[in-house]
Amino acid sequence: MNNLSAILTPEFVSAILLPALIAGIAVSLCSSLLGVSLVLKRCSMIGDGLSHVGYGTLCIAAAMGWAPMQVTIPVVIVAAYILLRLSESSRLGGDTAIALFSTSALALGIFASSKANLMTDVSHYMFGSILAMSRGDVIFSVILSVCVLLVYLLFYDKIFAVTFDENFARATGLNVRFYNLLIAVLTAVTVVLGMMMMGALLISSLMIFPAVTAMRLCKRFRSVVLTAVIVSISCFLLGLLFSLMFDTSVGASVILVNLAVFAASTPIVALLRRRTGAAEK
Repeated sequence: MNNLSAILTPEFVSAILLPALIAGIAVSLCSSLLGVSLVLKRCSMIGDGLSHVGYGTLCIAAAMGWAPMQVTIPVVIVAAYILLRLSESSRLGGDTAIALFSTSALALGIFASSKANLMTDVSHYMFGSILAMSRGDVIFSVILSVCVLLVYLLFYDKIFAVTFDENFARATGLNVRFYNLLIAVLTAVTVVLGMMMMGALLISSLMIFPAVTAMRLCKRFRSVVLTAVIVSISCFLLGLLFSLMFDTSVGASVILVNLAVFAASTPIVALLRRRTGAAEK
């Protein structure tokens, strides 16, 4: 605790910690919302594939001297469309096609950054470094996170329909392909934003853990979404606190807290079921 008190100076809080909190909460919120749809649609691999594409693009952008985030977001959005089409129509199968495409993009990025001797400079995109985000990165992340949130809320009913039963949604006249693409695009933006916080290796976990934990605790879609949001933001705050106290990686700390909450949900669910069964008797 004394170490934490020494770190939390007014300058550190205002210049580094507060922006990191704002960006982290915004990205955690978007990740939890989209994670529920990805898990229910069994499309979790798309998030992982997009993180590989994002890291490869960031490496190429850094090697070429371009603005990394501004270049990566449109590229990953295009990749989301391609991955979605591959998962729908490829003879290889969805997971195989996604793996081949994403690892190829990752290899290209690593090749470009190694030729430019930038492997050390782009390593924070692989492992995440939210406390090193510039004020411009934070503002950019918050603006895009708000856009993702607004689009999600605007099309909430349509996303709900496509998530649960595509055939029924198609029968009612809903453009299922468009809304699947919308989910993929929102996921692409969230993945790129989250890479600064969690790194390419862990960003997909930020989307999946809160969703599966919430699905254990709740049954209705809206309850699952709200619970996932609460779990995601709470785990981010606890992970950040843990990281500051013990000088560990923020991304790894957040995921480990998510893992602990997920593990704790098992006995909680068992206890609730036992009490419900006893009450019915």
